[in-house]
Order: sequence, then structure tokens, then C-alpha cells
Amino acid sequence: MTATDVYQQARLSRDPRFDGSFFVAVKTTKIFCRTICPATLPLEKNVEYFVMAQQAMQHGYRPCLRCRPDSAPHSNAWQGVLTTVNRASHLLHSYHELSISEIAEKLGIGDRYFRQLFQAQLGISPKQFQLFDQILFAKHLLHQSNLSIEQVAQSSGFNNARRLQIQMKKATGLSPSQVRKQQRTIDQDIQLTMAFRPPYNWPHLRDFMAVRAITMVEEINADSYARFFTLGDCKGWFQARFDEPNNQFKLRIKLDNIKYLTQVLRNIERVLDVSADMQAIQQQLKLSGIPDERLTEGLRLPGIWNPFEAGCRAILGQQISVKAAINLVTQLVCELGEKSLDVQYFPKAENILNHDLSFLKIPESRRQTLRDFATWCHHHLDGEIDDWFTIKGIGAWTIAYAKLRGLSSPDIWLESDLVIKNQLKIYSIDSEQARPWRSYLTLQLWNLA
Repeated sequence: MTATDVYQQARLSRDPRFDGSFFVAVKTTKIFCRTICPATLPLEKNVEYFVMAQQAMQHGYRPCLRCRPDSAPHSNAWQGVLTTVNRASHLLHSYHELSISEIAEKLGIGDRYFRQLFQAQLGISPKQFQLFDQILFAKHLLHQSNLSIEQVAQSSGFNNARRLQIQMKKATGLSPSQVRKQQRTIDQDIQLTMAFRPPYNWPHLRDFMAVRAITMVEEINADSYARFFTLGDCKGWFQARFDEPNNQFKLRIKLDNIKYLTQVLRNIERVLDVSADMQAIQQQLKLSGIPDERLTEGLRLPGIWNPFEAGCRAILGQQISVKAAINLVTQLVCELGEKSLDVQYFPKAENILNHDLSFLKIPESRRQTLRDFATWCHHHLDGEIDDWFTIKGIGAWTIAYAKLRGLSSPDIWLESDLVIKNQLKIYSIDSEQARPWRSYLTLQLWNLA
């Protein structure tokens, strides 16, 4: 089947598993929709398909007000196709305040080459992608949150309400006030929804994270995950409540700096792994040798808030049980994390690097590794995890684990892990067949243990 055949079948069946993986644009109305849109289905001759909402807007289509493409699950359709383009789209999506030149610098490429590469691969310029992404994000906030229009403008990178109004009117034909028809309610929390494509195995992710939860930092209930966090100079809290009937999470967020909202949402997306296309992933896992009857559907990568926290957890978890490791992590947080009334935050690197860590009942060599790690992170804010190899006491397993959970990298194969080694004695697995989703293969084998 061609891609168009797949798109056509998904559109006609309104299959929610494809929600967000592509968009349907109607030539006669100049409106584009999600695959699950309840509107009357147009004739095939009157539609065209786009992988990204930003591409549809580039071609002059306006987002549907019924199905709201701005609230669709984020698509990773180009994942694994071109690393630089993937990283670029992630940065454009997550950091609205960065200029195109600043993003090119982070990518380690020239400004001109960045623009040419992005245009060639996705058919849209980086600047246009960023602008349309900001508009879609602002539209999402206007529909769902209780933020003022000025706060929405600040959160989505427009700096002021007037610029938001000009750009939104130009792209969608509607002003922010027209998009927001409902009366804004007064509430301290930001309330939003975050969609995912089914299947989503919430019980597995919930139980995995519950066993590893840090007291006072994280709270996990039957249908929700919540935690306190820091991001740059912003402190906050969020709760994500699983809403299976609607294929989404209901979010409540508190921030002391609204400008960080975009980054916070992108991090929540990663921690909960809402963007995974489980159809594609599970097909690859079957090819690798996981028997159909042993495959657990909908397994998501349980993320950790940032690589530094993941690194600390991995170092303290070396060669001991999960329960013993989380006890050590909890001690670290209680002793060195910032406290405010009943609120507890994970410690920053500067709180650890000069401390003797005598409260941790571990070998001195491991204490030194943790101090050296904190020192490295303090001086290399944008450093690569692979460079942790220079730190004595950190090896391949620690780095791979930090990538898998701290970055949610999809293609991490932990073949040196003891549980994985034991599972490979039972199942005939060809891990190469699982590329680029070997992190999910790792998770499946852990789950079979």
C-alpha cells in the first residue's frame, strides 16, 4: 500500500490510532482536519494530505474549529529519517523564544545550510514552521486554558498580544478573542489536555514510575501522575490525569514564570511519551522476534524530568536493587533538595558538587562519582550525555539508561543489562530488526521478566 492508500483508509475509518500522524486538507473549504474530525467526510478528489499541521498552513489551509488540529497528538513522522532535521523541528517546537540563528548554532551548523536543509526535507522554511507552530500553540491555549490573551502571547513566543492578534488573524482569519468564545474562568491552575494515539498502556507506566517515585517530589495515584519540578529559573508543579475514553491526559499546571509553559509542556509530552506511534513500533518489535502472544501493547517509555536527575538516579542505582536505589535518591533529595513548606524539588548540581555526601551509605568512590558528575553538569549546561564517559565511575550502562529515560531516546538497546541478558536466553531476538525503536524492545523484555 502507498502512503496515500493508508491515509485514505485511516480517514474513511476515522481511526484514532492515526490521529496526529497526518492531516486532511479539504480543497473546497480550505480547512484542514484531524483524522477523527466528526464533520461529514469529503470526496477523495477534494482532499490532500499533509504530515504536519504547519505544512497545511503553509499551503493556505486554516485549522478546523471542530476537531482542532492544534490539540492533536504530536507526530514523529520524520523520526529516524534525518537526525539534524528531527533535532531542528524539536527545538523549533519547544523553544519559541529562540531565533533561527540561535537554533542553527545549537545544531552546530550554519544558518544558511540550516534553512536549505529544512526547506528541502519538509517543504517549509524554519521561520514559517516556527511561526505556524506558535500560532497553533496559542490557539490551543486560547481554547483550553484560563490564561489572558496577553499571557497566551507571552507563553507562545509572541511577546505581546498585538503581535499575536496580527499573526493569528493573518493565518486563521480569526482574532484571539474570536477563537476564545467562552468566558474565561478565574483559576490559579493552567488546565489543558494532551492527546495521545492509542493504545496507551497506562497501568504499566504508572506502576513502573510508582516503584521509582521520589517521596514529596512525585505523587502517583490510580489514574494520575504529578510532580514538582524546576526548569531554568522556573519552579512549578503538574498533574497529568489519564483519560482513556478520550485518548488524552488532563493536565493541571502551576508555574511561577509563564514564559516557560511551552518547554514544560514539551517535557511532559516526553515524560509521558504521548507522541509514540505504537502501530509502527510494535510492528518492528514483532520483526525482531518478540512473539505476538508475548507482546504487551501500548508500552510507553517512562521518562525522567531531565538528564541530570536521570544521571543521579543511574549512578546511585549501579549494582543494587531498584528499592535500594530509590531509597538513596530520596535521601539525596531530602538532604540537598530545595524545600518550601510541603514542596520538595530535586537538587541542582551546585547543591551536590561540594558536599561530602556522608549521609549516603555507599562506597566513597561512588560518592566521588556523583560529585564529579554534578561538577561536570554544572560547567556544561548544554553538554552531551556521551561526554559523561570522561567521568570516572560512569560507564556504558549508566549513559544508556540516562538517554533512555532522561532524553527518552527511542533507539537505546541495553543489552548489557542483567535482566536483558537473561531474557535473551529465553527469546531469540534480533535487536537490529527493532531499529529505530530498540528502547521499546528493552522495555518489552523488562516487562517479560
